Amino acid sequence: MPLKVAVLGTGNVARKSYLPYLSKMEDVALTYFSRTRSKAEACAQEFGGRVVDSVGELLADDPDTVLVLTHETQRFSAASALLEGRPRRLFFEKPLVAKNGQASVCEDDFFKARDLLRRAQVAGTETAMVFNYRFFDQTVRALEMIKERGFGKLTQATLFVNYACWSHCIDLLHLFGGPASRITALSGEVPYQGAVDVAGSFSLVNGGTGTILGTSGSNFAFPLYDLIFNFEGGQIRFSDLDGSLDLSTPSSRYRESHALIGNHSRWDQYQASFGKSLEAYVDSIRRSAPPPIPGITGLQELQFEAALRRSVSEKRPVDVQEEFSLQL
Repeated sequence: MPLKVAVLGTGNVARKSYLPYLSKMEDVALTYFSRTRSKAEACAQEFGGRVVDSVGELLADDPDTVLVLTHETQRFSAASALLEGRPRRLFFEKPLVAKNGQASVCEDDFFKARDLLRRAQVAGTETAMVFNYRFFDQTVRALEMIKERGFGKLTQATLFVNYACWSHCIDLLHLFGGPASRITALSGEVPYQGAVDVAGSFSLVNGGTGTILGTSGSNFAFPLYDLIFNFEGGQIRFSDLDGSLDLSTPSSRYRESHALIGNHSRWDQYQASFGKSLEAYVDSIRRSAPPPIPGITGLQELQFEAALRRSVSEKRPVDVQEEFSLQL
């Protein structure tokens, strides 16, 4: 029997980053619903599958999973409608909820997302996130090196991030260092390209510390992010979309560097990461295993952002785990 994959939202994200990979999986049957039927029909014509006219019809044949690929400003209402039908699984684009867009997450987004996950838990619906930066070659390589070389825990981190990569880079901080315990932040006053800059310092539950700057002001011709992670036994540095990875250890006078060679671009790497993410997720369904990136990671990312915004608005340090509990 083929895996039944339902797709809610058939805009550019679905058409460019998801369907090219899903349509090549021989054991996957696709069903689409979009508020604009013509978009869903265009996807069915290009990638195969069938189109339905409502959320109820989308869930009628009990799909193995539903990919929630609507715009983030519409994701809460879309997921709420889906949960009324008690689907088996939901897979979310990032960020989990962002009613004002990904560059302007607010506290209410966190609480709405937590409510979604609570309702999913009651409905028996498994949730998962994309966070495809975890599937970049450099991310996988760094995790392997940290383990093989005994780097130990993260002690300090510095993150410079364009908002286009914002939620992904916060997720990478959590991947390498764990959750935040305390955040103090401030923001700019004049929006640039629709969003103000925000800068924060944080401490982690594991005792590490760090700083983060989010902006819409960096040029897309330059690296979209620069992340420095210091561990007890070494340092790693990421720059851009699966770009360069530098590794340093106190036992060597040389820095080890891994970077793309000619005929490869950051956008090729970016697109390929969706295929890797989807393959890992679909394979977990085939094996009836937990998803590689559970839905709670999307809530944890919003927890960090909500704490930043509260610190800015109230001009005080925020106890992240106390004020924005992840308890479902």
